[in-house]
Amino acid sequence: MVTLEKNTHVTKFGFTFNRGGAHLSRTMMLEDLSSLLGYINDPNADKKAYLKAIKADNCLGKRSGKTRELTSRHLVSLYSLDTTDVLFRSLLFFWHRDPAGRPLLALLCACARDPILRTTIPFILNLSERSVVTQEVMAAYIDDMEPERFSPATLKSTAQNINATWTQSGHLKGRVRKIRTPAIPTPGSAAYALLLGYLTGARGPALFKTEYARLLDCAFDRAVELAREASHRGWIVFKQVGDIIEVVFPALINEQELAQRRHTGGPGE
Repeated sequence: MVTLEKNTHVTKFGFTFNRGGAHLSRTMMLEDLSSLLGYINDPNADKKAYLKAIKADNCLGKRSGKTRELTSRHLVSLYSLDTTDVLFRSLLFFWHRDPAGRPLLALLCACARDPILRTTIPFILNLSERSVVTQEVMAAYIDDMEPERFSPATLKSTAQNINATWTQSGHLKGRVRKIRTPAIPTPGSAAYALLLGYLTGARGPALFKTEYARLLDCAFDRAVELAREASHRGWIVFKQVGDIIEVVFPALINEQELAQRRHTGGPGE
């Protein structure tokens, strides 16, 4: 499996590896993101336009300037809000074409940009269906991953935020007592997951085995079906002959970015 930690060169595409992360104080903020992207609704808007919408226009209805400032910082941390980043520009592409896929699209981007959330991927995905995930269980897992890094209060709030994010994405259901449930992948979320894997160096069938593809919460054959549907819609190019699979992204990556990808290289190149 190609893992993000082995590919730190992908920061130029929008991936981040900062020590902190928005989940220390927020969830993946799906509602705020939805409101912001609905307010702007312009694929050519730059980062300044998004920040103005949050802080000056108060499109998210926050009560104070300080809250608006913090909200903007957390949304930038999670999603970049910068269309020069492939990660965010591609998120926008699928966001407006596949509304049903928005919860998974947001999760995929957040996982690429928030190390704390990213560390919990194996824990969630390895749970059997109907398993119970409490705040205490998640807090214990985070503490095991980074012993004594967080105070008890920070550990508790972070675990609550992480569980809320996995609930927003569809991997968990419930309020306090959360239950592991299958997420609902779509052609857009599948294509976005494949793109993220591609940027980290995966190619061919390996694209369907990355951390991102696993977040789709479906079998290999189902992911292939979704990729084929995304190709039929003109979002990606998917080709399969027997065991040979090729996926490329002409609508999502420009020539300069492709050159950067070839120059830096990566697993499978």
